[in-house]
Amino acid sequence: MTMPVRRHPAVAQRRRQAFSLRTTALGFGLVALVIWGVALTFRTAVQPHSHPLGAVLTLLALLLLSTAAIRGSRMRRAARGSALEAVVAPEPPAPVLPPTVGAPEAPDCADIDPLAFEDAVSRLCERDGCSDVRVVGGAGDLGADVLATTPDGRRLVIQCKCYGPGHKVGSQDLQRFGGTCYAVHDAELAVVVTTSEFTDPALGYAEQCAILCFDGTFLRAWNNGTGPAPWELPAL
Repeated sequence: MTMPVRRHPAVAQRRRQAFSLRTTALGFGLVALVIWGVALTFRTAVQPHSHPLGAVLTLLALLLLSTAAIRGSRMRRAARGSALEAVVAPEPPAPVLPPTVGAPEAPDCADIDPLAFEDAVSRLCERDGCSDVRVVGGAGDLGADVLATTPDGRRLVIQCKCYGPGHKVGSQDLQRFGGTCYAVHDAELAVVVTTSEFTDPALGYAEQCAILCFDGTFLRAWNNGTGPAPWELPAL
C-alpha cells in the first residue's frame, strides 16, 4: 500500500509565505493598473477633440483584464489546494467485509435422544447422496431404523444405537440385528451406527455376518465431513 506523503511544517510555512507575497504583489499591480487607466481615461476625456467613447472602452478593457487576472489567480490557488489535498490525504481504510457464513454444523449426535438420533443419521445419508431415505425405527421395526439406497445403488439397512460413553454395543445387539437385516430387510449393506463403541464379542460376530460396525469415532468424522460415509468403506 502506498504511504501518504507528509510534508514538514517549515516547508508548508515557506509555501504559504511565498504565495502571500505573490498575491500581495499581484494586488498592488492591479490597483496601480486601474488607477493608471482611470487617469488616462480622465485625461483623454478633457482634451480637445477627444473621444470619450474610446476612453470608456479603454477603462472597461482594463477592468476586464483586472477581473480576469484575479479569477485566474483564484483558480490556480484552488487547483494547488486540490492537488495538495490529493497528495497528503491518507488513503481511505479498506472496507471491512463481513465474516463468511459457513454451512450450519450437523447436530451433535451424542447429546440427542434415540428418535432424534435416527433422524440425524437419515439426514446424513441424504446429505451424502443416498436416495429413498426412510426412518422406520420404532415398535416392530425388526431391527431396522433407517432404510436407504446408497449412491452406488445398494440397499442400505442401518440400526442406530444412541448409547452413552460407558455403554458399549454388545454381541446380543448384533445378533438381533443380524437375524433380520438380510433375511427380512434384504440388506446389501448392513450397518450398526452408535455414538459409543462395540465390545470385542460384538465385533467378532459382526465380522462373521458381514455387518459393518460404525462407532462414535467414525460417526463424528462422518458427521463433520472429515471421514467416509459407511458405504464408502471397503467391503467386508
